Amino acid sequence: MKSHLRLAGMIFNQPHLVTDQLMALAVQWANQSLNLNIVNLSVHGVQPQLMEDDGPGPQMASAADRRRSVIAETGLDIIPVSGILVSRSAHVNPCETMTSYESLRTAVHGAVADPAVEHIVLDIDTNGGSATGAFELADDIHAAAQAKPITAIVNYSAFSGGYLIAAAASEVIVSRTSGVGSIGVIAKHLDVSQRDAQQGVKVTSVFAGDHKNDLTPHEPISEQSLQFLTEMVQNNYTQFVDAIARYRGVTTQVVRDTQAGLFFGQQGIDAGLADRLEAPQAAVNRIAAEIHAARAERQKSGPRRSVAAQAAAMNMRAAL
Repeated sequence: MKSHLRLAGMIFNQPHLVTDQLMALAVQWANQSLNLNIVNLSVHGVQPQLMEDDGPGPQMASAADRRRSVIAETGLDIIPVSGILVSRSAHVNPCETMTSYESLRTAVHGAVADPAVEHIVLDIDTNGGSATGAFELADDIHAAAQAKPITAIVNYSAFSGGYLIAAAASEVIVSRTSGVGSIGVIAKHLDVSQRDAQQGVKVTSVFAGDHKNDLTPHEPISEQSLQFLTEMVQNNYTQFVDAIARYRGVTTQVVRDTQAGLFFGQQGIDAGLADRLEAPQAAVNRIAAEIHAARAERQKSGPRRSVAAQAAAMNMRAAL
């Protein structure tokens, strides 16, 4: 039950960089796992079936070997960004595919420091996740893109927190049917006071500090609690808008005017949220071909410091 309570705390009374559909999925999971008896919850009318994570498979070692082989051959490191985004890996396992910000940071830093990696690709398919830690990770990715090119390939959704990560890259690629956007913040408060009353349960809170009992689920939300939650959402929204404007080189008004809308294919490019229209596999093939051509040119022109070597040297100097 401890893990369930911790995960419920991650879902409710917290600002999230997610689509409303993913938020509904999270609330549905809480309803099933915590027996909250919340009714009429669905995603487009479908009750989601949530699966437990089975953990790593026996092929993990061989997968790592294959990854190293691909990097050596192509100069590309492809980092998956999929499922629900959470702040730390300790939160990963409740229902479906998740990606933690700490694992992404480790993967990106490792790719920057790896001399064999000449180009980093973020393979993104996510509707977002927790606001906690998202902005710090995005800034890290944006800084890493100054050392090595980082391409975000939307394969096939980069919404909300997923788009924050994509926007921090050097370039954002969308296909004709992939989507970007949902630049907004959402939070939900759970009120179980009526359920408590129906079950004959009365909760009495004794607390010190005016805000200690804010957002309790055992009472209807107070004006004070509503103001607190609203301020958290607005603060995260301002950070979100400012970050996208800075990464994409547009004004904050341009970002706000998207009104958390979703943009698909060419619409994303027209809105200034993406740079190129290209199918995911075609984009990977093109980047790999460009690296291959650059390597061949370097071999013909004699010993010169490659982009990867310069990045490795920069990383070494930073460590001193």
